[in-house]
This record gives sequence, structure tokens and C-alpha cells, in this order.
Amino acid sequence: MNYQIRPMQPEDGEKVIEIFEEGIAGGNATFDQSAPSWEVWDQKFFNVCRFVLETEDHEILGWAALQPVSNRDCFKGVAEISIYMKNAAQGKGFGSMLLKKLVLDSEEHQFWTLQSGIFPENEPSIIIHKKLGFREVGRREKLGQMNGVWRDIILLERRSKIVGISAN
Repeated sequence: MNYQIRPMQPEDGEKVIEIFEEGIAGGNATFDQSAPSWEVWDQKFFNVCRFVLETEDHEILGWAALQPVSNRDCFKGVAEISIYMKNAAQGKGFGSMLLKKLVLDSEEHQFWTLQSGIFPENEPSIIIHKKLGFREVGRREKLGQMNGVWRDIILLERRSKIVGISAN
């Protein structure tokens, strides 16, 4: 199967939200209980570093994007990662490809730290992040409730070696 990773376009919004809803239904991707509208999603994420992975038949299999961790100017180079794959596309290496593209593009846009909070049960995502230079920096215990159950998250971060303090 041929595929491409390309910049996300507004017309991809419906598919992006559908894939997000699959992640919500799976129970190990996010604390969110429902997906926002495309308009709300679009406002939440940076306008740069947004990608979809699509087949030659134009089927979108997954997406990746960055969102700010703070509105404060001192954190302008720090972003939180979101990567979601259709259930049928998981376990095929596509998430790793999307994350690698996101890391490279983030440095071109002067992001010096990428962070991710992942449920411990989502071991494939943790493994992919670590393979691409993320390190575990902690565990937040019982951070939030999901369906009446308190859930932990593993915190991972990647510091750029070419942007920000690590580059000096």
C-alpha cells in the first residue's frame, strides 16, 4: 500500500474528528469523553505541524498535531503532541512515521521541547516515543477520572538538540 504524510487541510477536519472519536472509544488515548467540533479542534491546535497520513486512495489513516502547553511567551517553543490512528491502521508502523515527521517539522518551527502524557496501558505509544528520543520524566498518579476510574499518565518529553537551550 502506498501512502503519504501531508499537511492537514481544513477539508480533512471531518476525518480527523472521526479518528479522534475512535481513539476516545478505545479508552486508552485521552481523557476526553467526546470529540469537539472541527472549529473547536482547529482553535486548540497550532496552525503549523499538522499532518495526516493518507493512502493513495485518499483514505486518511491517522493524524498528528501540536498544541500549546501555555499561552506565556516563555513557553512558545514547548508543545504537547497528539497522534491518533484509525484502529485498522494501528500496529503497522504508521504512528512512528507520523511522530518522526512531527518531530522534524517541530524543530523547523523552533519548538525546543515536545511533551506527551500517555496512559501506562498504551504501551505501543510509549515505546514509539522512546524510540524517537523521548524520555520518561514522571508519572502523574490518579490525574483524572475516566468512566469513574482514576487514571495515571506517563509523562514523556523530547528536548531538541538543535533548537533552544540544548543547541547552545
